[in-house]
Amino acid sequence: IQQHQEIHVVMGNEACDLDSTVSALALAYFLAQTTPAPKAAFVPVLNIPRADFALRTETAFLLRERGIPAASLLFRDEIDLGRLHHAGLLSLTLVDHHVLPGADAALEEAVVEVLDHRPLERARGPPCQVTVEPVGSCATLVTERILQGPPGVLDRTTAALLHGTILLDCINLKPAAGKVTPRDVACVSLLEERFPELPPRDTVFGALHAAKFDVTGLTTEQMLRKDLKALSNDEAVVAISGVFEDLETFLLRPGLLQDLEAFCQARGYAGLVAMTVSFNEHHEPTRKLAVYSPQEPLRSTLCRALEEATAPSLLLRPLPSPWPSVAAYAQGNAVATRKKVLPILRAAL
Repeated sequence: IQQHQEIHVVMGNEACDLDSTVSALALAYFLAQTTPAPKAAFVPVLNIPRADFALRTETAFLLRERGIPAASLLFRDEIDLGRLHHAGLLSLTLVDHHVLPGADAALEEAVVEVLDHRPLERARGPPCQVTVEPVGSCATLVTERILQGPPGVLDRTTAALLHGTILLDCINLKPAAGKVTPRDVACVSLLEERFPELPPRDTVFGALHAAKFDVTGLTTEQMLRKDLKALSNDEAVVAISGVFEDLETFLLRPGLLQDLEAFCQARGYAGLVAMTVSFNEHHEPTRKLAVYSPQEPLRSTLCRALEEATAPSLLLRPLPSPWPSVAAYAQGNAVATRKKVLPILRAAL
């Protein structure tokens, strides 16, 4: 700011999963390499505090594998985007999302480009450049963009990051998982063609999948924070955590009830829904749900909404729970991910 240096930030969404991270790193690198006489420095920013990086286990694993030290990354709590924008020095490219959360609404006017793969929620006028395409992974759109650029810009490290990300996002390109599109497949094939030394798909997917669901050594609080969303109405805020452990194992963690109470109290949550997922050797998911709230009326409201849901039906079966303030269910509909369950809970609130 003191030197009036313009900064062009490339930033993914607040979940800061592998797709958001790699899309930001690869696109910022590409822009830095190909923009003629740039006025601004191109800076990829990971949209979480540095302290949360250890919870992004698959991202930490892939970057470590590819020799990119965490010390070389820049996190959201290490750059003051508000002050840069206020000083008129910020341009912002959004990858893997296209609407900034309320807390960042002031940065909207700095957005110059969007690359996303989810349905468009709001239109943007020129001069903002918008690419929103229904592909399985945002990294596919970044790969296409780089492959259209000057030859020689794509290096082995970037190719490996994009390759691994698309495979993980698109569940190893398996059509049955319902995520992959022909463009994702084409990008993976092109990357493999250019870099024949890339490891086999099954190896890459297996290692990343294992890393993503590795919760060894995490406390209950870290586990709940690893994949966390919150919903609210005028009276209550409810947390929804993706938990990568079988529900029975999770419910028997030592001190679980005190941990749930402390977690919700510290963050002002009136309740919490834990959506657990575990996998068999064929990478097929088993999904279960736990609904926690010390307030019986809220717990009943959430349970009823989940039990009676029809769009989609979750096919819930009650399971025994060791705690009166926690209701537990097996979920018969294993295709209903958190994306499908969030609207049900939002409507209940």
